Amino acid sequence: MPIAFREWAVTVRALAEGEQLLTLRKGMLPRDGKPFRLPHQRFFLYPTFEDQPGDLVRESHQPELRRALEEGVWSDGEPALQTFVSGAPLQQPDRVRIRAWAEVTGHFTVVDPRCVDALSPFYVWSTDYAQKRLRWRGGRHPLHVLLLRTYRIPRPVTVKVRDEYTGPTAWIELQRELPFEGTPVLSDAEFERASEEIRAISGEAAEPVLA
Repeated sequence: MPIAFREWAVTVRALAEGEQLLTLRKGMLPRDGKPFRLPHQRFFLYPTFEDQPGDLVRESHQPELRRALEEGVWSDGEPALQTFVSGAPLQQPDRVRIRAWAEVTGHFTVVDPRCVDALSPFYVWSTDYAQKRLRWRGGRHPLHVLLLRTYRIPRPVTVKVRDEYTGPTAWIELQRELPFEGTPVLSDAEFERASEEIRAISGEAAEPVLA
């Protein structure tokens, strides 16, 4: 069964539209003295709708919030945008749309807030949110920056939301076959230019993860 990475619906939409090239994760630590390894390098993007306050997205990308609602299918109709962005409890959709997959092309750890700020052109969140991610858990652990090459599949696939797809886990196993095919959201030249800039920023204030 294909593996999917759970991420906010607004982030998934931004990745699928080429508006974002990164995702940030905290708390992914080595175990038993072994080097940290991502469990998966290629995965589908699964949109979630929990705890998505609108003020965590930069004003210039607020339209992404409206489009993010299109990633879910509700039997009683789409929730109001204000409810969605307020951070209030939201009825979860009956189904979600899988429209893209991604592969990790770079992985860095960041401890310097200046690096998080410098990477802001490549994500839609507010820099305040990104800084909070860095400081989470007391700022004792680095922030993992994953550089993603995202591909849109030929036709979005609607997946039933199952109990095992919810909760704090980042990875889920989808209960249907999906092919890793489609078109990259950025051309090779566009992605290469952006990757070089991201690597230059990360090379100054971040540590590459080789394992």
